[in-house]
This record gives sequence, C-alpha cells and structure tokens, in this order.
Amino acid sequence: MDDAIDDLVARLAVAFARRGERMVTAESCTGGLIAAACTARAGSSDWFERGLVTYSNEAKTELLGVPAALIAAHGAVSGPVVEAMAAGALAAARADWSVAVTGIAGPGGAVPGKPVGTVWLAVARRGGAPQAWCEHFDGDRAAVRRQTVASGLGALCRAVEAPDGA
Repeated sequence: MDDAIDDLVARLAVAFARRGERMVTAESCTGGLIAAACTARAGSSDWFERGLVTYSNEAKTELLGVPAALIAAHGAVSGPVVEAMAAGALAAARADWSVAVTGIAGPGGAVPGKPVGTVWLAVARRGGAPQAWCEHFDGDRAAVRRQTVASGLGALCRAVEAPDGA
C-alpha cells in the first residue's frame, strides 16, 4: 500500500508479539485491503487470525451475525452496524482484537446524509464494547479505501499499544 501503512503494520506486529494476542478484520468497503496489508508482512501468521470480507448486507448478517433489522434501521454504513461487525468478527474468530469498516468508497453509492467518502470504523477488544467513529475522506475510490485502511490500522495500533490495552 504505502510506507505509512507498512509502518502501522510493523507497529501492530511488535505490539501483538509483546502481548501474545491476535487480530481479526471485518471489511466491507475495503474489500480485504486491511487483511492484505497485515498479511503482506512476513510472520503475520503469529498475530493475524483471519479476515472477513462482508461486502453485501447478507454477508454481514450471515458471517458476522449483524441483525438484518439493524441494517434496515440504520443502513449498512452506520455506527450501530460497524459496532455489530466488530463484535461479530470477534465472535467468529479466535482473536483478541478486531477492526471493522463499512463505507461509501464511490464513485457511486451516495445517499442523503451519506456522501461518497463516508466511512464508519470500529475497533473492539474481546470482552469490551466496540469503539466506533465516522470519517469523511476525500478523493477517488482508491484514495478513500487507502485512507480507510490507514485510519483503521492507526486506531487499532493506538488501542493495542496503550498501557491498559483499551
């Protein structure tokens, strides 16, 4: 991807090795780019457990347990859905941490109140509540996806590197 993302992955590798923990991804708009960035690093099998690409609403429901009613009520690109994705990824994996993303990378797909570049992200630790936030990224589809990868990995790094790991 780029040097900044490679640096984030290197930091995760060190932090997870120190903690003896593993991660899982739940990706929609990035289509597996977070998992690809992680697994591009040699030795990632020690700390990367699995990646789930749940691009469709059905996949979010079937693979992550996101209730269809939650998607119907809030839309796939929303805080409640990305939190459910992060929690569902942990339920589906033998991992300690998850990062989840869902968004509108463009060029189409915008809806009222959710323009192209709107992305919801969440980080969760097993036993804790997912922490979600919304970003509004600029640029074309590739730029939105790259910024999403960097934001998700950056937040996961900060959480895992924190003294209390929260």
